[in-house]
Amino acid sequence: MTTILEVKGLAKSFHANTVLHDIDLDLQPGTTTAVVGSSGCGKTTLLRLIAGFEAPDDGTITIDGRQVASPESAVAPHRRGVGYVAQDGALFPHLTVGQNIGYGLRGTARGEVRARVSELLESVSLDASYASRRPHQLSGGQQQRVAIARTLAIEPRILLMDEPFSALDEPTRLEMQELLVNLWHRLQPTILCVTHSVAEAVYLAERLWIFTKAPGQIAYDIRDSIPPSVGIPPLEAQDRPEFKKVTTAVTEAFRSVLDNGGMKHDVSTS
Repeated sequence: MTTILEVKGLAKSFHANTVLHDIDLDLQPGTTTAVVGSSGCGKTTLLRLIAGFEAPDDGTITIDGRQVASPESAVAPHRRGVGYVAQDGALFPHLTVGQNIGYGLRGTARGEVRARVSELLESVSLDASYASRRPHQLSGGQQQRVAIARTLAIEPRILLMDEPFSALDEPTRLEMQELLVNLWHRLQPTILCVTHSVAEAVYLAERLWIFTKAPGQIAYDIRDSIPPSVGIPPLEAQDRPEFKKVTTAVTEAFRSVLDNGGMKHDVSTS
């Protein structure tokens, strides 16, 4: 099976604290994978290593068949074909919404940038008139929509998302979950999303990894039986028996990791 991302023997420590140890994983193109785990288990560090914001102490990262990171060498973040959406959106406060979205399109003709910005705003359910607003004039949910649009502007091969909805109120969070699922269905990017919420992970993803406590490793690899959620609002999905079954199985696996740790398991919940 074709892989777009392959990680082999990845390890990372900060001072005397080992955060990740001997991580092996792969992603297939056009899939969505969610990562859950306790605080400090290395979830965000994994994303930062893939994005190129940190360098590994050991192991390799390969994207589209090209090695982009090892202890000896690294490809610059902007040359990896990876987009990154942080918890707070990290919009440039001194730029308009349109300038934020078009930031990665520098060198493109102005008319093409305007058209692309309008198209991307529409893709995240914002009117084209928002292009002239500043980030401080937007709600939290609107800021995250713009952050996603800005990342999609560079047409990344892999979209990394670090708890992108954690700072939002519950109604907005549910709205953004549905938006992301529908975006994935239309555009088919490869998404790797970190979250603390099991229900959110099951709703967003078709594959799910549960990390051990630090040093983080994949304790459970859950796939195949996660029910599809395209076109189904989150609250409606959560009421369905198949969704409840998987959420319960993932929660129990997560609890066992927190209580006992554990080695990697490939899990079917069917």
